[in-house]
Amino acid sequence: MSRKLVAYFSASGVTAKLAKNLAEAAQADIYEIRPEKPYTKADLNWQDPNSRSSVEMKNKSMRPALADKDAKAEEYDVIFVGFPIWWYVAPTIINTFLESYDLSGKTVVPFATSGGSGMGDTVKELRKSVSDSTVIKEGKRFSASASAQELKGWIDSLGI
Repeated sequence: MSRKLVAYFSASGVTAKLAKNLAEAAQADIYEIRPEKPYTKADLNWQDPNSRSSVEMKNKSMRPALADKDAKAEEYDVIFVGFPIWWYVAPTIINTFLESYDLSGKTVVPFATSGGSGMGDTVKELRKSVSDSTVIKEGKRFSASASAQELKGWIDSLGI
């Protein structure tokens, strides 16, 4: 049986709720990806082109600093990585997280929440942050209220 970790970033609490439910359904450990400098409501204002999140997402090379790097990712075979969709991709802090660990030979499974956007180019963008030997599954966007049965069905469909 593979060891699983659900690592998630949640700016407003929506993804956190889904991550906790997924960790339970997957019988996985859980880890919160936290920025060194927490996001404020103003930082998250996508309608303001000068807000922190807007600036970060315009520059795909930006890597917001993490509050810590103690996820112990090397101890897991499968890492579910959760986040809200920002501008049709994962927030760049997810790239920071992936680049902070050697995920060679591991399976990374993205999952996301969104008010309406799909996964867009998420997997393509995340592949740039891991080694060639890291498997990245397509992933899936869920509503924050996804049922345990829905999550379990998805996990089973992954064959991991």
